[in-house]
Amino acid sequence: MKSKFTIKIIEYLFLFGVISIATTSPYFLYNLMNIMFKSNRYSKDEIKKFRSAFNYAKKNGLISIQKDGYDVKITITEKGEASMKKFKIANLIINKPKLWDKKIRVVIFDIPNNQRIKRNAFRGKLKELGFYSIQKSVWLHPYDCKEQIKILMDFFGLTHKYIQIFVADKIEDDILLGKIKNVYKI
Repeated sequence: MKSKFTIKIIEYLFLFGVISIATTSPYFLYNLMNIMFKSNRYSKDEIKKFRSAFNYAKKNGLISIQKDGYDVKITITEKGEASMKKFKIANLIINKPKLWDKKIRVVIFDIPNNQRIKRNAFRGKLKELGFYSIQKSVWLHPYDCKEQIKILMDFFGLTHKYIQIFVADKIEDDILLGKIKNVYKI
């Protein structure tokens, strides 16, 4: 995606579905910015960048614009939704809390061989997110990651039939626990 403004436009539509705004005003884009950013003070440069991002999203089929009388309805397209999901996946992180809750998240998956590409991509993303592998399909992480796994499941079109998350209060294997504490510096 082109800029933070393009991302914001797509993200807003991704979350809220549609924006309906009057087009009779010459300040159409300025009013749109007010709706999206909950502010009414922008520099000329910000307005120019927003206009450019809006036109980029429109030209590249990320958003759909339909006139409805004096109003315009702006919605996200399938292409825009796919772009937003890719952006979310590419920028996915697991935040480290100030204090560890002394629990280990266990992600177990059994994705069939006929979905090998999804399985390998899912495994690769777990590794990228810093999960610790104890088997090819059993990965550990000390911090809450339920939302991130949900985003990955949605992106790859997987359900709880294939992926489960458990929260463990205790790991019997002191050597494994020591490795986890060392890897995550906890």
